[in-house]
Amino acid sequence: MSSYLKSITAVKPLFDRVLIQRAKAATQTSSGIYIPEKNQEKLGYGTVIASGPGLVGEDGKLVPTSVSAGDKVLLPSFGGSPVKVGGEEYIILSDREILAKITE
Repeated sequence: MSSYLKSITAVKPLFDRVLIQRAKAATQTSSGIYIPEKNQEKLGYGTVIASGPGLVGEDGKLVPTSVSAGDKVLLPSFGGSPVKVGGEEYIILSDREILAKITE
């Protein structure tokens, strides 16, 4: 799939799905020792890149997604569909799978 995608901006989530870039783990310790990639932990938060328009509720009205591009979110430890574009890994999750929005 990634060979078809030239840029992540070409990915437009549908319905209540959200495209998220997971935050990157530290690649070296504070003392300067490099951490091998297989030992780096996956962080449980990321940044929303794009979100779908939402779902149509039982009353026929559009219920928009609860997050928008640029929001920081807390992610579940598993789930979602990975998408790789240009060496970067992204995740597509349903809006209801996101655990929380992080405000600073």
